[in-house]
Amino acid sequence: MRIDGPALPWADRNLFAELMLGWELRSYHEALATEVPVLMDRGIPDVVGYLTLCGLPVPAHIEAAARSYPYNRRVFLAPYWDAIFTQDAERKQDRAEAEATGRVMAETYTRLGYEIVELPLAEIEERAGFVADRLRAV
Repeated sequence: MRIDGPALPWADRNLFAELMLGWELRSYHEALATEVPVLMDRGIPDVVGYLTLCGLPVPAHIEAAARSYPYNRRVFLAPYWDAIFTQDAERKQDRAEAEATGRVMAETYTRLGYEIVELPLAEIEERAGFVADRLRAV
C-alpha cells in the first residue's frame, strides 16, 4: 500500500495470491530451519482458500505447493467473532466476507487433510492457554 503497488487484494487478486504464496513458502522454509516448534499465523493452504473465497481458479502450482509443503496435521482456526471484528486501511473485508473467510479456510484445510481445532471465543489469555494445552497433549 505504501508504494501504491498493484499486488493488493482490491487491485489484483491473482498477483496478491502469488505474493502470498512466495511469502508463505519463505516462512515455511524458515520454520523448518529452526530447532524449536513454530506456530504460523497463516500457511500455504490460506492462498488456496483466498482464491476460492474470491471465486478465482486455483492454479495447479498453488495446489501443488499446498500439498507438497505440509504443516502439522492439527490446525488452529480462529473463527469469525463479531466482538473483535474491525475494518481498517488494510483489512477492508466486511462482516459477511470475514465470516465466509472462516468457512472457506476450514473447508480448504479439511480438504487438504488437516484436523481443524477452533479457538474459543475468549480473551487472549484463555485462547493462548487453550492452544498451549492442546500442544502439550500432542
